[in-house]
Amino acid sequence: MDARTLPPVIRLSPEDGVVIARIAIPEGTTVTEGVTTNRRIPPGHKIATRAHTPGEAIRRYGQIIGFATEAIAPGDWVHVHNCAMGDFAKDYAWGVDAKPTPMITPAATFMGIRRVDGRVATRNYIGVVTSVNCSAHVADLIADAFKRNPFTGQDPLAEFPNVDGVVALTHKTGCGMTMGEPLRLLRRTLAGFARHVNFSHVIAIGLGCEVNQLGPMLEEQKLSGRLRNMDIQEMGGTRKTVEAGIAFVKEVLKEANDVARVPVPASELIVALQCGGSDGYSGITANPALGAASDLVVRHGGTVILSETPETYGAEHLLTRRAVSREVGEKLVAKMRWWEDYTAREGAEMNANPSPGNKAGGLTTILEKSLGAMAKGGTTNLTAVYDYAEPVTAKGFTFMDTPGYDPVGATGQVAGGANLLCFTTGRGSVFGMKPTPSIKLATNGAMYERMADDMDVNCGTILTGEESVAACGERIFQLMLRVASGEKTKSEGYDFGSSEFAPWTLGATM
Repeated sequence: MDARTLPPVIRLSPEDGVVIARIAIPEGTTVTEGVTTNRRIPPGHKIATRAHTPGEAIRRYGQIIGFATEAIAPGDWVHVHNCAMGDFAKDYAWGVDAKPTPMITPAATFMGIRRVDGRVATRNYIGVVTSVNCSAHVADLIADAFKRNPFTGQDPLAEFPNVDGVVALTHKTGCGMTMGEPLRLLRRTLAGFARHVNFSHVIAIGLGCEVNQLGPMLEEQKLSGRLRNMDIQEMGGTRKTVEAGIAFVKEVLKEANDVARVPVPASELIVALQCGGSDGYSGITANPALGAASDLVVRHGGTVILSETPETYGAEHLLTRRAVSREVGEKLVAKMRWWEDYTAREGAEMNANPSPGNKAGGLTTILEKSLGAMAKGGTTNLTAVYDYAEPVTAKGFTFMDTPGYDPVGATGQVAGGANLLCFTTGRGSVFGMKPTPSIKLATNGAMYERMADDMDVNCGTILTGEESVAACGERIFQLMLRVASGEKTKSEGYDFGSSEFAPWTLGATM
């Protein structure tokens, strides 16, 4: 379809009282029958198609996204100045829309690395995890000894082509923290990375006097085997610990390199679904396209993980309808209640989630953002709900409780076992999360062209009519298979993924 013949606005549901500007629309433009814009409308923003009285619900996607705070006339720009959050009744209708998922046979395959325990890796790194911030620099020094130098061409791993690198995962906590859930959460996250299938071997570096002692953590999380642990104080300081760490990596490099990619079914994919820097197009292009790809992963027997609980808030009743059991649906709703209590204790509100960039891109309330964000999860049954960084063992469409902050959310998903990550963005987030490769999906062509060095997929083709949501989803799924087989993503080209490691910090800093 010629983009020039497309209407200037997009109507998502017959029940909606707004349409979405496909492009910047000048004042005085007739956008639909009987509706003329009363001012210039930025791209991705909303235009009222009928009058709304103060307090009346405003709908997009056929769902409530907010309530009019003043009288709204047809042709008005609808945004934060005249639309706000409000309470409304939700029908959780436990499992009413759950139905058998038609599986695809024969299943698609990719070239993965089959570990001795049967799990399948998409990358092959050696990891250095830290118990506490005090051991962060030592971990960095160990990993830096094996970094490729793009200027001199020196490559310490040149003889080991099957090793993707040595990764240091450092963080800002581990001591001066409260015991109980904050410590358990940190340990569960670190353990998830320590046992991640994309690491062939791991070193755990501690200081020696921190709250998060290595010994108790390893025992509690049942970590052993490929892991070597070192306390800086016991080792005799920085130099001796770094030398020992480097020696360990050199010792295991040959073993780590002794892998081969073999055909494996797509059922071995565990895909983390993320979005960041969203805009008004996110819920129209990239998110539903990723949702179509998610459905394909599930129909081939694989797993997808939706997260960012605050960015599902207000739309959770649409997921409970797809839950395989009332228990699964109630667990999701319980997470929402926890977040309501949590934000209240912190003097915040759930509607604080949309960032300034989100609002500049056309998103007005958390309800609107959530409805677009949840589209990444596709249409299949919700099979399980997990705590942050909990190992994901269920097949199908799953949910993990995480904050909406992308690095913290993705850290939990990868700790849970995700061996692939797909990240949609409308404003242009740059991101990676080692040891898992990250695919970046742009919601619109303008941003894709502007940031082509960072974006892997242009979903703006849906806006211009060049591609359907389903066709774009198929294209994303095929890229998933290629990346899982070893094809590098744009973020991998820039070596993103270690600095973004960000465990969720709960409790007081003492």
